[in-house]
Amino acid sequence: MEKTIIDVLKTQRKFQLSADSKNINNRISALKRLKSSIKIHEEELLVALWKDLRKSRFESYTTEIGIVYSEIDLHIKNIKKWASPKKVSTPQIIHFYSVSKIYKKPYGQVLIIAPWNYPFQLLINPLIGAISAGNCAVLKPSEYTPNVATVLQKIIESAFNKELVAIFLGGIELNTLLLQQKWDLIFFTGSPKVGKIVMKAAAENTTPVILELGGKSPCIIDKDANLKTAASRVVWGKLLNAGQTCIAPDYFMVHKDVKQKFMSLLADKTETFYGLNAKESEDYGRISTKENVERLSKYLIESEIYYGGEYDIEQKYFQPTILNNVSYNQPVMKSEIFGPIFPIIEFDDINEVIGYINKNPRPLALYYFGENKKKQQFVLTNTNSGGACINEVVMHIANHNLPFGGVGNSGIGSYHGKTSFEAFSHSRSVIFKSTFIDIKLRYPSYSKFKERLARLFM
Repeated sequence: MEKTIIDVLKTQRKFQLSADSKNINNRISALKRLKSSIKIHEEELLVALWKDLRKSRFESYTTEIGIVYSEIDLHIKNIKKWASPKKVSTPQIIHFYSVSKIYKKPYGQVLIIAPWNYPFQLLINPLIGAISAGNCAVLKPSEYTPNVATVLQKIIESAFNKELVAIFLGGIELNTLLLQQKWDLIFFTGSPKVGKIVMKAAAENTTPVILELGGKSPCIIDKDANLKTAASRVVWGKLLNAGQTCIAPDYFMVHKDVKQKFMSLLADKTETFYGLNAKESEDYGRISTKENVERLSKYLIESEIYYGGEYDIEQKYFQPTILNNVSYNQPVMKSEIFGPIFPIIEFDDINEVIGYINKNPRPLALYYFGENKKKQQFVLTNTNSGGACINEVVMHIANHNLPFGGVGNSGIGSYHGKTSFEAFSHSRSVIFKSTFIDIKLRYPSYSKFKERLARLFM
């Protein structure tokens, strides 16, 4: 395997030096081939997502395939504009007879490592940015979604030669082997714990990284919130992919005056969406592994269960579960849940909420439900997170005009839309200067008169 990887990297380095790799029309053609290949294998992909994660066809299309089609179309339409050199202002008193431009250059060879929770979208969306910017790429899908990985291999190998895009299937040993190679950029989506391993490996070669990680994203329900709408949106966002979404609302800080009503609405909406027995619903997914079901079950120990609490390790099923009167020191509040558990924490003073959020690692997302605009701005001004929504959850990821990424523990860098092109491009600053005249001020020997002139000009 190591020899194969090294051979692919040599081939890609050679291709990077060719004129073909720099041609914008070739990038557009590559993206069109990718879209065509996905369409050919779309049905296989839908089946694979059901087998690996029991995702419904609707959820698979809207959260995986449709997002990718939209992203490809956006890049095809805009690559030429994004890639064209941008002229910027030049202070002529210092740079006499000069023109300044910014050129977008590909990094070169990029490694993209994807997670299992959205195994298609979180591999292909970064790839779109990499191709759009003119890079070669090596892809590593998750070993925990083997059916999807097999279809991904078909899609990639039918769309690309390995000199442009190669894909390797495997587990931790393959990840380790790939991280030992020299890359021009590494794009990783996963947990903060593994993200630190990736960053450490990248540091060996001073390789830039984009890390899309996670964390405990808070959801605040204030006393003036539209509770019915909030409950609908929260239940949808939390139970999407059975709670295994990096930007899912992780825990809920609910004002004491509306807590009981909100919990009742959460239970009602859960049954409205998934029936009295979510296990029988074709719209409700499964937990990725038996080990993760066992992990989630430990959060129920010594917890006050308001709703749900049933699970089936063999079937990898975990019922939507609401925990009441949760305290900050309970196990469920110590790490990202990544499952369908709603911890409810009561609050009276919004400053208490802000204080708790700010003393913990910065989350990937933050959600606030409340109608008071001053309160909305107060929360946004006094907290920090990768992204945020007011009276909504998750949907900020669906606007390609908004950069998506974390901050601090929840990630480094961002992508989506034009930001993806920027993420996989190096901004090369260039000055074009005339030789018509050469100002002697900057050359030695220096005098007090030259210093006065320099101070005047600068």
